[in-house]
Amino acid sequence: MKILIAEDDPTSRLLMQRTLEKFGYDVVLAEDGRAAVEILSQHNGPRLALIDWMMPKLDGLGLCREVRSAHRDGAYVYILLLTSRQDAEDVVAGLEAGADDYITKPFHPAVLQARLHTGRRILSLEETLVRAREEMRFKATHDELTSLWNRAAILSMARNELSRSSREARPFSVLLCDIDRFKRINDNHGHLVGDVVLEEVSRRLISSVRDYDAVGRYGGEEFLIIVSNCDEESLRTRAENVRTAIGSIPIQTGKAELSVSISIGAMTHCCWEHDISLESILAKADAALYNAKAAGRNRAVFALPSIAA
Repeated sequence: MKILIAEDDPTSRLLMQRTLEKFGYDVVLAEDGRAAVEILSQHNGPRLALIDWMMPKLDGLGLCREVRSAHRDGAYVYILLLTSRQDAEDVVAGLEAGADDYITKPFHPAVLQARLHTGRRILSLEETLVRAREEMRFKATHDELTSLWNRAAILSMARNELSRSSREARPFSVLLCDIDRFKRINDNHGHLVGDVVLEEVSRRLISSVRDYDAVGRYGGEEFLIIVSNCDEESLRTRAENVRTAIGSIPIQTGKAELSVSISIGAMTHCCWEHDISLESILAKADAALYNAKAAGRNRAVFALPSIAA
């Protein structure tokens, strides 16, 4: 594990470096407080820091304050403050500045090792809590089976994109996709095979759009794609790319090789012409999807432009 030693005295810095390397740490050195802040601010910088109270350019208390201010939303840095001061007021000042612990000079190596082990336990706990938080956030916004955005999340993104498109006077486009004859797949092959189809269709949808387009599971076998900054002519090309990505290669399900296709209802709204609600846009896309189904499936049908309404 990386650890930063911020100490201006070369002899003390070398002794601490050798001690910590014996403990198995990957040691990073700084000769003053300002250099230490820069190192701790780096991506993948040390999460443990051994900081001397008295340093040039920026002392230990100032360093603690800057690190705490800069890392509010980033990975936590555990700071152990080195000091020869033992007055209660000084200890309180160091902890209030943002230090997690302190150790007085001179110190026994075993005491330092124990204090650092405490810091590592706290960092491990923090990492566990962060992972749990991110997992909860992911589950709240993503579909459990396909890992696509869930209905609530994709609709929220669609509303935000529609508002942004209106402000920036650019088109807002959606593709509403439905797997053809999906009920037949479930009836003939079982729901487990149906789940495999949903997962593979989801992967192909993601791979067929741009990184900044959004794909969500809109319903059971329905998917909503928000295509950013794309006029109707370009959307026709993208819709065909999506349709081809699904239907061009059979899906291997383990039990059977299935030819799967999708029908698409497409809609482009020219946001500079007039305002329209997301519900109206989706209703038009849904009507176009119905027409695609009625016309034989495995095709994209475009809704009438909203400016003609």
